[in-house]
Amino acid sequence: MIHIKEFVFNPFMENTYVVHDDTKEAVIFDPGCYEGYEQNQLVKYIEEQDLRVSKLINTHCHIDHVLGNQFVLDKYQVPFFMHELDVPVLEAVPSYAAGYGFANYLPASPTDFFKEGDVLKIGNVAFDIIHLPGHAPGHIGFMNEKERIFIGGDVLFDGSIGRTDLPGGDHDTLISSIQNKLFKYHDEVVVYPGHGGTTTLGKEKNTNPFCAIH
Repeated sequence: MIHIKEFVFNPFMENTYVVHDDTKEAVIFDPGCYEGYEQNQLVKYIEEQDLRVSKLINTHCHIDHVLGNQFVLDKYQVPFFMHELDVPVLEAVPSYAAGYGFANYLPASPTDFFKEGDVLKIGNVAFDIIHLPGHAPGHIGFMNEKERIFIGGDVLFDGSIGRTDLPGGDHDTLISSIQNKLFKYHDEVVVYPGHGGTTTLGKEKNTNPFCAIH
């Protein structure tokens, strides 16, 4: 069984997820924890649940999703995975972090890369990796069809989609990613997005004003 814990971190109200199964192996997605109290919340949960963190993963590398990368790497000494096409996005963060109020941002470098078709294993469960560009060039999502769970980053939100006006963004590409890749999956798949609450693919297929297909 998949267990998902959501934290809302930093002024961008970014969703950080700790995902684990019954073996207690855990993966941290998009650690947006910047302040010490945020970092402490993350560590406290992991310790209370007696989890073993095995990987750090960025769905994409905009500043709000990477603020806690180096903290996690220092704390847990784990490999750091992302998509190779988002390396320039990650490398750009130090140039503007202070302007957003994050003067103490610590850059981190990936150790490994995921590509479409790879499989992420967390204990006894597996997620298929889908490349979903448009919001960011190397944006990836993680789909478990069996339990109908999708860790989606900033591709698709409840009633909205990721912004496409940042460097590397493209509106038509994002809509294509959503309609041609995501929407082929079951309506009951629950989307865990990078901001806001959960939704389902069925709801967004039918009612999303930006990308509905029905």
